[in-house]
Amino acid sequence: MLTSTVCGPVHMKQIKHFFRKTIKPSGKTSFLLQLPPHARILDVGCGNNSSYITKSIRPDCDYTGIDIGDYNQTLPNLADAYIISSAEEFPKKIARLTNCFDAVISSHNIEHCDDRLGVFNAMLSAIKPGGQLYLSFPSAESIKFPKRQGTLNYHDDHTHKYSPPDIEEFERLLHQENFDIIYAIKKYQPKLLWTIGLLVEPLSYLRKKIMLGTWEYYGFESIIVAKKR
Repeated sequence: MLTSTVCGPVHMKQIKHFFRKTIKPSGKTSFLLQLPPHARILDVGCGNNSSYITKSIRPDCDYTGIDIGDYNQTLPNLADAYIISSAEEFPKKIARLTNCFDAVISSHNIEHCDDRLGVFNAMLSAIKPGGQLYLSFPSAESIKFPKRQGTLNYHDDHTHKYSPPDIEEFERLLHQENFDIIYAIKKYQPKLLWTIGLLVEPLSYLRKKIMLGTWEYYGFESIIVAKKR
């Protein structure tokens, strides 16, 4: 009985990770699963239970989270280190962590930053040679998308700054800073989630609310994965 009690939740987590990886093959879960054992990870913008989610995917990792507030943390904070900064000091605090991490992840944070390029350059400096970056943010075309609860149009979220980030500018900076771009896409539309989004679009439209696959149907998300030489 002890064996089934212990293995049951672990088995369910493995199924959940496999499902996420299958439906979103270039998403954050897939990125985390391919990192080396005991990877040191810096999560820039670690709200929405990101430490709990990341540790559930990679319990072996050494996880550092940094944010400008304790944002929407409803589950246990499993971070090995947890840094809260002011918005003004945010790029400087990241920059102090030079060459410390095997991976930096930043999922829908950069569009909230006052000093977008300062934060981006600080993230790059925090990565060790051979380390990797995972960056996701709203696509440039999201300013044209219909308004939906949960954010489909870029301006649905009043905390979004300026216009959507420029993926081509990020790519230029990555090349300048000695990174190889492994994967970059302006509108991420994986086939299975795109199909689900197509099927639920009438209901999403009627409810004025995003649903499973809505982001992928419209191509709301841009993604960059890069590796430091």
